[in-house]
Amino acid sequence: MTASLRALHLAALLVITSGVVSGGALSAQQAGSIRGVVYDTDFDIPLASAQVTNVETAQTVATTDQGTYLLAEVPPGTYTLVFSKEGYVRQVRPDVVVTAGQLTDVDAWLSGEFTEMEEFVVQDILQLGGESEATLLQLRFESTALIDSIGSELMSKAGASDAAAALKLVAGASVQDGKSAVIRGLPDRYVSSQMNSVRLPSADEDKRAVELDQFPAAVIESIQVSKTFTPDQQGDASGGAVNVRLRGIPEETVFAVKAQLGYNSQTSFEDGFLTYDGGGFDAFGNDDGDRNVQPINQNWAGAVGVSEDDAPIDYKFGIDAGRSFEIADGVELGAFTSLFYERDSSFIDDGVDNSLWRVGAGQPLTPEIPQGAAGDFRTALFDVTQGSQFVRLGGLATLGLETESHALNLTYLYSRNTEDTATLAIDTRGKEFFFPGHDPLDPTTPGHSELFEAPYIRTETLEFTERNADSLQLNGQHTLPFEGLTLGSAFEFGRPEFDWTLAHSTADLDQPDKRQFGAIWVPFGTGQWQGYKPAASFELGNLQRTFKTLEEESNQYLLNLKFPFEQWNGRSGYAKVGLFNDKVERAFEQDTYSNFGDNSSFDGTFEEPWSEVFTDEDHPLSDGSLNNAQQDVDYDGEQDIEAWYGMVDMPLSETVSLAGGLRFESTSISTTIFEEEDAKWLNPDGVTMGPEDIEPGEADVEFAQDDVLPAIGLTYQPLRTVTLRAAYTETVARQTFKELTPIIQQEFVGAPVFVGNPDLQMSNLDNYDLRVDYTPAEGSLLSLSWFHKDIEDPIEYVQRVFTFSFTQPRNYPEGELSGYEIELRQDLQRFSEGLEGLAIGANATFIDSEVTLPDDEQLILENQGVPMPTRDATNAPEYLYNLYLTYDLDTIATQLGIFYTVQGDTLLSGGGSQGNTQIFVPSVYQKEFGTLNVSLSHRLSKHFRLRFEAKNLTDPDIETVYRSEFIGDDVTKTSYSTGREFSVSLTAFL
Repeated sequence: MTASLRALHLAALLVITSGVVSGGALSAQQAGSIRGVVYDTDFDIPLASAQVTNVETAQTVATTDQGTYLLAEVPPGTYTLVFSKEGYVRQVRPDVVVTAGQLTDVDAWLSGEFTEMEEFVVQDILQLGGESEATLLQLRFESTALIDSIGSELMSKAGASDAAAALKLVAGASVQDGKSAVIRGLPDRYVSSQMNSVRLPSADEDKRAVELDQFPAAVIESIQVSKTFTPDQQGDASGGAVNVRLRGIPEETVFAVKAQLGYNSQTSFEDGFLTYDGGGFDAFGNDDGDRNVQPINQNWAGAVGVSEDDAPIDYKFGIDAGRSFEIADGVELGAFTSLFYERDSSFIDDGVDNSLWRVGAGQPLTPEIPQGAAGDFRTALFDVTQGSQFVRLGGLATLGLETESHALNLTYLYSRNTEDTATLAIDTRGKEFFFPGHDPLDPTTPGHSELFEAPYIRTETLEFTERNADSLQLNGQHTLPFEGLTLGSAFEFGRPEFDWTLAHSTADLDQPDKRQFGAIWVPFGTGQWQGYKPAASFELGNLQRTFKTLEEESNQYLLNLKFPFEQWNGRSGYAKVGLFNDKVERAFEQDTYSNFGDNSSFDGTFEEPWSEVFTDEDHPLSDGSLNNAQQDVDYDGEQDIEAWYGMVDMPLSETVSLAGGLRFESTSISTTIFEEEDAKWLNPDGVTMGPEDIEPGEADVEFAQDDVLPAIGLTYQPLRTVTLRAAYTETVARQTFKELTPIIQQEFVGAPVFVGNPDLQMSNLDNYDLRVDYTPAEGSLLSLSWFHKDIEDPIEYVQRVFTFSFTQPRNYPEGELSGYEIELRQDLQRFSEGLEGLAIGANATFIDSEVTLPDDEQLILENQGVPMPTRDATNAPEYLYNLYLTYDLDTIATQLGIFYTVQGDTLLSGGGSQGNTQIFVPSVYQKEFGTLNVSLSHRLSKHFRLRFEAKNLTDPDIETVYRSEFIGDDVTKTSYSTGREFSVSLTAFL
């Protein structure tokens, strides 16, 4: 982001925040009503003269002689009702949803022996700025698309700290790499991630995925997942559209301060916490270390290896403030701001990372080693220790102005996430594998004469990463002054509704100095350290410093015009048209320095790491130009999506309605290469079958495609309690900038190579969905869904070999994915008054996926005795479970939540082969694991709330395994655990 734009955004934040002391917005919509009957629980008779109070509006009425009451002219929204009568225990009913122009029935039963309670019990029920599950459930039933949601109320009970953690509670949703959304087994390229319906940019180098861990729960009102595409959604919403709804303007004055202190069983008070000299950051996440750009042919004096220190303290705090009021007759002004800060850490001391393969049919898995490296080879059987420190800070500010027919909102969100990680990986198991019984201190044991065959390896990585995301959004909603239009006697149109959004959003990543140091140790004399040469290339050095930046900017607008109408049968529908444009620009830069050609050594024992003295020696670094090494390549990318659509939602009868339409979407993606001298690319039309010098412009890519995307859905409600939905839609999935760019791309010198494919095409999907919802009573839901997706040209990653091996994306012929979802919610008070406040919920998703391998890959695998015409799709869990129990004890102002989440086995990378060799690398799966979280909240007084959270109580091993029917049992690839987390927080509020 440019300095001027950053200044503009900060100025907007100040303007909006200043409105907190003078503004707010209330909806001015058609009112509804609440009615019901109040009974005596013991005698089951109506109670006269009982008081019924709406807490939010302060409206109070008394029941009639028949026990009935009516609260009239209640604006649409969610309310809390209090029922009371002298001599009876007062009852509080939260989450009462009022719909425009409709009656809401709420009955109550009061027990005798009333005990006076403190006023804070009533106020504790208020979910200021939050979204209740009852409201979201109503949205589910009324929406044209299949929608699942989670609100801030349930997120709080589950202890979800950010959008990524909260998303996992939604049926059919999981998270890839802890950051990006996977919906019904379809990963980032099939999911449209939005914030307030605005498509967000991404700072992920490898994909277009939005990193949901950037958005803390403190600023989220709800997360809504549309699982079926409708024409007013983005064309790549194949798995779904994840819409993070930010907190809005409260109806009453809000001021709250929250502070939290955390403890991790594996990290806190650890005096051996892994870090490095100059590591860490200040309170605001700013770099404390010396990260200067490397001068050519000069030594580096900073740290290159890890050290140990005391673990940092985990804590967080936040401030919320907002109000709204009427500034003129019929004109409401409001503002809300939320500031958040979090400091966290993690420590892994039991990590394992193995690289294995099979050489020859029927053989067991063995360590992966360079082929043909007789007498000199390295293994990769690492034991891993890692310490990470994390800071997240930022703020949300919203300013709104509303009249009866118009509403304007200005919203700004800024989030900064800084992480500093030190990783130590040691391989001593490779030597033991090839030379069982090896003892480095006993020269009579095997392996001493084979010094450089599977030697001990020590690698140390120091990585400081800063991610920033912000979005400035201006939107308006208008009811136009045109009414009375009719089309014969069939349709009578109401006033048209027009909404629009303008948004400027950015995401950037900055890795100002990633350092990687590697050394091998051989028992030569008392011991000797030598440089660890990645890829067995002696031109490379054993220290790399990598400087990387990625900036992505999005300018977006969307316009929607809706024409509501009433049909001859008295039922309501609408027609809708709209425009959309999103232009994304990305800039990627990387500079790498190393001690190329350095073949020095250091005498010392294995307990005396070379990294401790390396910077005191003479090891000048350069960019490799004198060694003709592979160079960094920078690029700019542009993606422009233009669309317009038309759709209609039309009731066909009292029980059947039809919704459908078309979206016309145009996609253009381009990349422009800025090569350094001697930079290489892989020319798909070349004859060398290897890297070639880049001539200006020849590696640039231009891609364009136009799509017509239909959608049709049918809703049938045979009974008031039963709703059936069916839908057919067509969607697309796009390539990323990196995937299209045919340059040789490496995260660091010597790392695995990735080469883009300029011939890569977009994927097309046909989507089929069925759902039945059964709601026998208030607080009850039973839902069953079936989905199926046919994928044409799915994008998968394969291993290729020319003069070197690399990973490349390509279009597979076809794929398919299908599955079931089942969801249950039940308020147990329905079965017994003694279970008042107790509710349970559960959802489960079962997924079956498959992709067809191209003929050439099938042939290679068959020649190795591995017939594999198909395999599972990547990132699609076999199953997902969520179980939870919540208990709201209104009488003592206490809430309890217990949540258990399970993710089934998930394919991370498909099995493959290196060319025509006998090498076979099996598929890698993440094994099933479950987590248990518990939260307990108690209101201490009118202005204070105490909360305790316990997360990851099961503390499972997060394990990936090599898996194939051709290798026997699973074999561990990686494994680690994260420890149990405990926290206590105190909130003070008005």
